[in-house]
Amino acid sequence: MNIRSMARSRPGRMITAIALTVAVAVPVVVTSASAAATLTVTQALATQDGRTATVTGYVIGQPTSTTTVLRSGFTADTAIAIADSAAETSTGRMLYVQVTTAYRSTFGLLTNPDLRGRQITATGTLTAYFSHGGLKNPTAMSLGGTTTPSPTSSPTPLPTSTVPGGDYDSTYYAAAIGKTGTALRSSLHSIIRVQTKLSYDQVWEALKDTDQDPANTNNVILLYTGRSQSKSSNGGGVDDWNREHVWAKSHGDFGTSTGPGTDVHHLRPEDVTVNSTRGNKDFDLGGSTVGEAPGNYTDADSFEPRNAVKGDVARMIMYMAIRYEGNDGWPNLEMNNSVNNGTAPYHGKMAVLLQWHQADPPDAFEKRRNQRIYERWQGNRNPFIDHPEWAPSMWG
Repeated sequence: MNIRSMARSRPGRMITAIALTVAVAVPVVVTSASAAATLTVTQALATQDGRTATVTGYVIGQPTSTTTVLRSGFTADTAIAIADSAAETSTGRMLYVQVTTAYRSTFGLLTNPDLRGRQITATGTLTAYFSHGGLKNPTAMSLGGTTTPSPTSSPTPLPTSTVPGGDYDSTYYAAAIGKTGTALRSSLHSIIRVQTKLSYDQVWEALKDTDQDPANTNNVILLYTGRSQSKSSNGGGVDDWNREHVWAKSHGDFGTSTGPGTDVHHLRPEDVTVNSTRGNKDFDLGGSTVGEAPGNYTDADSFEPRNAVKGDVARMIMYMAIRYEGNDGWPNLEMNNSVNNGTAPYHGKMAVLLQWHQADPPDAFEKRRNQRIYERWQGNRNPFIDHPEWAPSMWG
């Protein structure tokens, strides 16, 4: 489909009626786990000698005794049981992890029951807990796996299923499966709001990983230009690349402080000049060609990216609308069918974004990026990459 061939009501504008309301939210916290070699739960259970180690596993439930683990009806935020498989049933193959005060708001199951089935990484002392193999006094806890596997470990492979959402439907998305409309939106918000928050400086390193050129590991791919450029050429110079906020940070006035301003799901590398040309414009069709970025168009109030990333842009905007719901100190971000949104917490043009989402489905680069953010940086996913059909369910 030629995306630029869509009907327009005036030069550079397409109008399609679609209703909407969206929401999203927030918190979390989390100290990054140690970059030291990672143990599996099996290895940690076999190494209960008081050493400090980093362990990755899936949250099974709340341990209450040597042989009892609650899988629902949680009573406290003080401990979790993890295993190498999210489907583990034997307590003998679970590691009991102490959750100290600093981590309870994010990793306690009474407060965060939807943490069950999620992968986490914890660093602490390997010693008995509840008279059972355990990890106590954690110094770091984070969502997802760590980046450096133990040389002797056999980590659980990444999901290889071709089913939408892969193997995450039975774990990460379990609470959302089968729902539609408002119920689906609410469930997805509760799922993706649990994340590790990055500083704005950490975003540089994250983008060098998430947007790496698959043909040249020393480079990143710039979003609008599509250019492959050295990772080390980031900065503020004319030909450098910088951190593009796809959801313009002035739309809600959230800046670059931790939260929506540093969420890598909508931050991408881009040429400094092209980033400036896009500015805080909404997305729509039409305008004049962007000089340094052929295939991109802009006018006074909107920006149209190249065809290859139109769907990527749409799904990033959708993610932000579901992730940030206004109940955590951040604005309630929503899509609408307007341009010239200015500092209001809205981003358009929804009808066009939905068209782009349909015409440009997720490709291998976008899927890898989503997986990388989940595993190594934030511990949350963009659901519209895993399940493209959820967008029309909520907004169509």
